[in-house]
Amino acid sequence: MPDLHLGLIGDNIARSRSPLLHRLAGEQNGMTVQYDRLIPRDLGQEFNAVFDQCPGHGFRGINVTYPYKERAAAKVKVDDPLVRAIGAVNTVLFDADGPKGFNTDYTGFVAAYRATRIDAPGISCLIGTGGVGRALAFGLVALKATEIRLVDRDMAKAEALADDLRAVAGDTRIAAFADATEAARGAQGLLNGTPVGMVGYDGTPLVADAMQGADWAFDAVYTPVDTQFLKDATARGLDIISGYELFFWQGVHAWEHFSGGKPLDRIALRQALEAAQ
Repeated sequence: MPDLHLGLIGDNIARSRSPLLHRLAGEQNGMTVQYDRLIPRDLGQEFNAVFDQCPGHGFRGINVTYPYKERAAAKVKVDDPLVRAIGAVNTVLFDADGPKGFNTDYTGFVAAYRATRIDAPGISCLIGTGGVGRALAFGLVALKATEIRLVDRDMAKAEALADDLRAVAGDTRIAAFADATEAARGAQGLLNGTPVGMVGYDGTPLVADAMQGADWAFDAVYTPVDTQFLKDATARGLDIISGYELFFWQGVHAWEHFSGGKPLDRIALRQALEAAQ
């Protein structure tokens, strides 16, 4: 029996490095960690059935990724009012009194940004307003972005997030767009919060010419790390924050929840992950 049984529910997770991260975190603490990939279609079940079976199968907790983060939020108790406002969870603990939800995409993005850049985000164009997009948007508020331009083909979805952000945004201006090129015009920051660029979702959410004049770019995708979106941004001289940084920091913060706060040598963890590539 493992000391800690964890898992990940998602649709496109064959190349996820979360199992390795948590096994390495366990090794630092003398613990054996079992971390299972749970793909509903491969199991022949719907998300709700896979989620509901986890406590009975001995899982202490799970991560949740695309496209289930908002559905997971509806199935858990969320104590943090900010996470309730985000409306998506990526980390779940199965306690005796029921499942509890957290969002380490939010805290992970803020940590990744602060570890990479000194300047505030400025005017930020965020493409995608689903589960991870919502976490990124609230992260931009915490980082004191001047303006957040939300882009989604589903304008009702973008407008709903805009309304939620305005309740907490303070001086940050919020706007919703259907067209990414229009929203990127004059922006300092460009963020991809969609799965476009991930293995199996080829392409880029923004044409390369629309990046001209921006200062920095972030891509939530990390499989692969060198997405077309980030290649185009690099070619135009933008500062880059890769999805790998979000992966690393959200994993570190998830481990804190899963393990009850057991310590991590983050430098050693990063080195071990890189050595295993």
